[in-house]
Parts: sequence; structure tokens; C-alpha cells
Amino acid sequence: MALNKLRQLDQNSAGVTLPKDDLRIEGLLGENGELEGEYHAHICHVDEGKWTVELVDGIFEE
Repeated sequence: MALNKLRQLDQNSAGVTLPKDDLRIEGLLGENGELEGEYHAHICHVDEGKWTVELVDGIFEE
């Protein structure tokens, strides 16, 4: 099991990194290893110490 460190981002939020290998599997990275496009994720607290992260498609499409 890989462990990722929580990091302080600013006064109101913290973040955790997603491994590039996982992002690559989802098809979110280009050949150069950078994100291709703009993505949004829904993060939901589901239980003590548990969250889900779900990629949201088409949030700004009409």
C-alpha cells in the first residue's frame, strides 16, 4: 500500500498527491507526463478517515 503525505496548501485547505502512474492509467497524462486538459474532482468525506475522489466529466460543457 502506497502512502501519500497530506500537505498544507493554504490557511483553508490541505492536499494530497495522486501518483502519476494512476493518472496515466486513467488517460489524464500526455506523452510528456503532464496533465492534458483541465479536470475537476469531487471529493466526499464518507467516514472517519475515509474519503472518495471521483473525476467529474463535462462540468462546464453545454
